[in-house]
Formats: sequence, structure tokens, C-alpha cells
Amino acid sequence: MHPAFSVILFTTLSGAGYGLLAWLGALIASSRLQALSYGEAGAGSITTLALLTLALGLLLSVIGLLASTFHLGKPLRAWRAFSQWRTSWLSREGVLSLATFLPALALAALVWNAAGGDADALARLASWGRVAGAALALLALLTVVCTAMIYASLPPIPAWRHRLVVPVYLGFALLTGWALLASLAVATTRYGLPAPTLRYLALALGVLALTTAAMKLRYWRAIDTTPLTVTRADAVGLPGRELSVFERPHTEDNYLTREMGYVLARKHARKLRLIAVLAFAAVPLLLALLVWLWPGAAWLAFPLAAAAALLGALVERWLFFAQARHLVTLYY
Repeated sequence: MHPAFSVILFTTLSGAGYGLLAWLGALIASSRLQALSYGEAGAGSITTLALLTLALGLLLSVIGLLASTFHLGKPLRAWRAFSQWRTSWLSREGVLSLATFLPALALAALVWNAAGGDADALARLASWGRVAGAALALLALLTVVCTAMIYASLPPIPAWRHRLVVPVYLGFALLTGWALLASLAVATTRYGLPAPTLRYLALALGVLALTTAAMKLRYWRAIDTTPLTVTRADAVGLPGRELSVFERPHTEDNYLTREMGYVLARKHARKLRLIAVLAFAAVPLLLALLVWLWPGAAWLAFPLAAAAALLGALVERWLFFAQARHLVTLYY
């Protein structure tokens, strides 16, 4: 498949944004956000981190969603996609992506009102904030699942029908989201996080990097070794026969050959796979180990890990499209 950069940017940034929102919602719903806001007085520690996390998560999500319209023939008609939620995963993703904004904005209002330290506002944050946080985490993760299902539901592309496509999308969202959250937690704490909290952040980052890498390597092995489900004879309506092509179906390129017949050399694919794994797995893992051994390096290690994870996700997502073979190529 031809890798359109707008779609790659969309899946990478929106995945990171919704992953970040999912982690924030889960931490607020479980009352564990305070552990990442150590050292400041009153409610200021929680509100600063929560507001910045909400702002960054929504910003990345909006940028990703806007990027998704760039590859459309008529971007002004993108709103029509919301009407087909009963049958279309793309439409469901659009509806859920906007629905996620509701608990996010409600949570932002609760946190903003509690910033002044008012007892009633803090009580509302403690009660309704947990409800809004749980809804935010659930809707954000469902949005990522719908994004993955846009591709996993397409029978003509066997590589996308693999059972690991959805878990890998979730893995990258949670990995990049956690790396961004750890960076914000370190940057917004006035007196510094205690060493046990930094080690907890590093341990979670390392586990997420290893898990995502294991799923992705297994997925790559599967698409490399699994033959296509149909043959060239099936593609032209002559199943069970030996078929050779002596003349091309068309004398010049068309939309299908340009968009569905992209070819990536194996040597380039191996190189890009290595770059992706080093960026989204090896570098964050090494930086997490550095923080575990030397917590004082967290202020630099976590932002570097977030940048590397996003870069690795970008390369991985490019390969996700470039190495997916559409069955229409059997005809051409």
C-alpha cells in the first residue's frame, strides 16, 4: 500500500494523544495521580500536571484528526463520515474521538475549579473526577481500537487482518502516552519527584517498550512467513488453475497500481525495521534503565524516551502501510 504521510501522522499523533488521555483518566479514576505530583502544596501539584496533560493530549489528538483529512479527495466532506457509525469503523472512530473530548473537558473544568483550593471544588474533583477519568480512559482506548479496526477489518489486505494489529496499536498508544506523561510529571514538579516514583515511571516505560516490541516482532514474523490466502488465478476468476501473465492489464499506471501496488525492497524494509525497533523499544528501555540506576537523570531521559518512541512509531506506521500487500496486485 502507498504510505500516505497524512495517515501516518494521524495514526501516530492521535494514538499518542489518546494514549496520554487514557493514562491520565486511569490515574485520576484510581486516585494515583498524586504520586506523580509530589512536592507542591495543596491541590496545585495535581492541577498543574492534569491540565498540562489534558492540553497536550487534546492537542495531539486534534492535530492527528486534522491530518487524517489531508488525504481525502474532498476534505470538506469529511463530516459525512460520522453518519455511518452503524457499519463503518472509520465512522465509529470519528464519533468516539469527539466523544472523548466530553469527559476531557469536564475533567479540565473540575481540575481548574479545584486549583484555587476551595473545599467544595476539591470534593467535586474527588467524586466526579473519578467518574470523568474512568470515562476518559475508556473512550480514549476505544478510539484507538476503532482506528486499528479501520485496517484490521479489510479482507483484501491479509497483513492487516492479523490478530496482533489491534494490540499493537494499543501498545504504541500506551507506550508513547506513558513516555509523554512521565516527561510532563518530571517537568511540572517544583521540588522533584522522589526516587521510588521515578523508578516506578521507568519500570512501566521499560515494560511497555518490551511488550510493544515483542508484539511487533511477532507480527513482522507472521507477515513474512504466511503466504497469501488467494492466488493470481483466484484474482482473475479462474481458481485452481495455473496462470501466467503475458501482458499487463493496462498500458499505463492507474489509481490501483499507484495506491495498492507500492513496492518496498526487502533490504530497505530490514533497515527500517531495525531503526523502528531501536527508536521505540531499545532507546526507551536503555533510558528507563538509566533512570532506575540514576533517578536524577529523569529530567532528560524521559523527554528523550518520548521523542524516540514517537519517531519509532512513525517509522513503524510507515512500514505498516508499505509492507501491506493488497490482493488486487495479484491481478496486476
